[in-house]
Amino acid sequence: MKLREEAGRTPDEAAERIGCHRSKISRVENARLGISLGEVRDLLHFYGARDETYIEEVVSLARRSNERGWTQKVGLTVPSYVDYVDYEETADYIRSFEPLAIAGLLQTADYARGLLKASPAMFPKERIDELVSVRMRRQEILSADRPPRICVIEGEAALRTKVGGDAVMRRQLEHLEALAEHPNVEVQVLPFSAGAHAGVNGSFVLFSFPTPAFSDVVCVEHRAGTLYMETEEETDVYTLTFDSLRSTALSPRRSLDMITRVKQEL
Repeated sequence: MKLREEAGRTPDEAAERIGCHRSKISRVENARLGISLGEVRDLLHFYGARDETYIEEVVSLARRSNERGWTQKVGLTVPSYVDYVDYEETADYIRSFEPLAIAGLLQTADYARGLLKASPAMFPKERIDELVSVRMRRQEILSADRPPRICVIEGEAALRTKVGGDAVMRRQLEHLEALAEHPNVEVQVLPFSAGAHAGVNGSFVLFSFPTPAFSDVVCVEHRAGTLYMETEEETDVYTLTFDSLRSTALSPRRSLDMITRVKQEL
């Protein structure tokens, strides 16, 4: 932070330089988030550092700091996923639309394993266990002292697609029932009968943060990576989309009734 301020650079300028959300700069400067070594070098040069010995010392410190993060310890080194986990851990409001699968924060380990095994091209067999471990670790935010508010809209297809077989799916739906009763978790179901809806283009997650200076972030995952959208124009579109989906979906109580009904059909 000191070097940035001495260079007369703003957090917005730093974020634009390395192509990230401005909140990431704040979290990096307050030691709440790791940063890639390439980004460290780029920012140091952007701030006017020219002494290569000094630059290598800072890079060395960043390398040791990154090694302490739990995401690295379990083998999670994909930058976009590390950023996703950080957004998840620091947000105070998470809105998620999942038309085809149960949302990651609400999955059981067996369901997660079955889902990951279904995409061998994306998730090699030898990494399945560690990826399941990461997903379960992410769910610790649900039992934090100050857990985020979580609103999830599940498509009816997510409830009826038998991931892992009947027994696994039954336990998953029981888990979803239990979480839906949690005070900070709201689950709604978008039934097939709703017809065309605002979310026809697919799933997304919308993160909001407790600090007003941090703008919302939209996350859209695709087969080649993860897309983050952070401008007000982009996040407004997804906010309106989510609001429309909430009004179209069943109420939380009727949604719970549907989850129970689908479980009984198994």
